[in-house]
Amino acid sequence: MSKFGNKKKNTIQTFIKKKAKGEKIVVLTAYDAFMASLLDRAGVDSLLVGDSASNVLHGHKSTLPITMDIMVAHTAAVARGTEHALIIADMPFLSFQPSIETAILNAGRFLKEGGAEAVKIEGGLEMVSTVKRVIECGIPVMGHIGLTPQSIHRFGGPKVQGRKDKSQTYLKESALALEEVGCFSCVLELMETETAAAITSSLKTMATIGIGAGPNCDGQVLVINDMLGLMDEGFRPKFLRQYADLPPVITEAVKAFIADVTSGQYPSEDESY
Repeated sequence: MSKFGNKKKNTIQTFIKKKAKGEKIVVLTAYDAFMASLLDRAGVDSLLVGDSASNVLHGHKSTLPITMDIMVAHTAAVARGTEHALIIADMPFLSFQPSIETAILNAGRFLKEGGAEAVKIEGGLEMVSTVKRVIECGIPVMGHIGLTPQSIHRFGGPKVQGRKDKSQTYLKESALALEEVGCFSCVLELMETETAAAITSSLKTMATIGIGAGPNCDGQVLVINDMLGLMDEGFRPKFLRQYADLPPVITEAVKAFIADVTSGQYPSEDESY
């Protein structure tokens, strides 16, 4: 028996086979070994080490400030906590845009140092040549089109993509081009539902993973902190379904600890040596 027990290690072929069978793909973000282990045991297909760590862990207002070194460290931590899920590392801002050589070297770091099994690269038609060369070097790539957070200033904020003919044409052509060069999957973010559905049905092998792109994608992804309620109170996008509300639980636990310490009830005799 392998170290994975009766359950096989997920690979990019898992995405391709599930798309072919019409089975939905489940992806969540993870940034540390403990959470990765919990999500892995729960049965998610893939863990995305998102550059959203910039926002949810490091307190930045966007994904732009996070660096390669920090992302590699998060990826390595997730890899140490994962047995079954496919690990995809998000390539941060300016880790792939400057040149194809830069993209290859940084993508390689995620596999060599971080233990990732694939990388995610934002951008459509303009990034196809870069994605192609990374894949040719043996590094699986997940694409990302629609709202691409690393280009948030160009969009002028989080605006739904694919509502106008020009935008629809660009997105559809981008998806087909990314599939042609070998992407195994592609995130469709904040995209008009019918456009996302049309893209998904047009693709033969590349699985679409939606976030704010409607129910017709081949799978869905959410930021783990968001779905657990561990985010800023003002962050409530329409697509987010919150599956837990952990902040009150954490606050009450901390208040109980403070009360026990200040009253002398902790530690008790049983908790002392």
